[in-house]
Amino acid sequence: MHKTWIKITVVLLLLQGLTVGTLFSQSQRFKDLAATPPMGWNSWNWFGKHDINEQMIREVIDAMVSSGLRDAGYDYVVIDGGWRDRKLGPNGELLCHSVKFPNGIKPLADYAHSKGLKIGVHTVPGTHDCGGDPVGGYGHEEVHVRQFVDWGLDFIKLDRCQFRKGDWNEGLVKELYTKWSKLIQESGRDMILNISAYEYRDWNPEASQMSRTTLDIAAKVTGGANFIDEKPVKNFLSIMTIAEQNNAVAEHARPGYWNDPDMMVTGDQGLTLEEQKAHFALWCIMSSPLFLGNDPRNMSDAEKEIILNKTAIAINQDPTEQGARIQQQGDVEIWAKKLSNGKAAFLLLNCNPQKSASVSLNLSETGITGKVRIQDVFAQKHIGTFSEKFSRKIPPRSSLFILVQP
Repeated sequence: MHKTWIKITVVLLLLQGLTVGTLFSQSQRFKDLAATPPMGWNSWNWFGKHDINEQMIREVIDAMVSSGLRDAGYDYVVIDGGWRDRKLGPNGELLCHSVKFPNGIKPLADYAHSKGLKIGVHTVPGTHDCGGDPVGGYGHEEVHVRQFVDWGLDFIKLDRCQFRKGDWNEGLVKELYTKWSKLIQESGRDMILNISAYEYRDWNPEASQMSRTTLDIAAKVTGGANFIDEKPVKNFLSIMTIAEQNNAVAEHARPGYWNDPDMMVTGDQGLTLEEQKAHFALWCIMSSPLFLGNDPRNMSDAEKEIILNKTAIAINQDPTEQGARIQQQGDVEIWAKKLSNGKAAFLLLNCNPQKSASVSLNLSETGITGKVRIQDVFAQKHIGTFSEKFSRKIPPRSSLFILVQP
């Protein structure tokens, strides 16, 4: 072979290796953004589309710092629907609402970053947003991703809203979401992609760090949250319906990808205090992304005791697995998550609204042998030392969240 061709071949091989190495590095970094379930706050459940503006977002950022939410791990601030104008710009670019967000998103991103927080927005891959405005990313994906990079965003919630050039089908869903994933990975900026397409798909773990497994949770913005489907609202689900559906795909969760059962509904959204405890415990057991859907500017001490509980958060952030339901008898359920260092977390749950129930956990059947110490997570106290079996009487619509350690 001629020396010139040898040199060209070597250069081409080096360039090929560099390209493959760069793509591998980008892909690996994409996955590493969620080694544990992401945590933060989203505006939708409390404020919806019409009650948000840039001043409110600044106040929420301040509250997340002053209340201790940031230091507890809630570091993403996500602006959901309502920040956009009702049309795209002349080049297909997203425009901010001129009254509610007159200064745009970048100053908010800069402000969040100055406070040690990260920031994200809601956007859509179809032709129209959920309210029917023609502001979708379809055909403008490169433009929108570049805007998000320029604004300094850290999180993209990609919500499968309207597609008016035809009907949504599984091929189109995969095509558009994987296109967004590729563009984000190649953008040069670390941004979590949250697929919000209402059910788990087998390609989700490779395309995103977290993806919705259910329809929307019933929340303040929809008329109030429900623990069980006593008064179901069409297309908006109760806590236990969501837990049931999210549990069905537990095996797919792992470091780098987490199943998303939607934002939480703690605070004054319709749940009793005991229901809020069970709700938060379920999201922790299920290794769910912990995204608050409350008003951080106005939290009761009781709510803060739940969502700032260090032991509960540590259970959620332990990346061993997505916990699952291991027992169900009528209204009584037991959920479990194996933790590192031989520990385990259990939720003893009584969904009956009127009757107390005796709940027995057979420790040996879960692989736990010998004497173990059991801690009440929310009461933050040591219950005692037990072996083989642990039983407690659980009041109506209540639970007991415990940490078991050797």
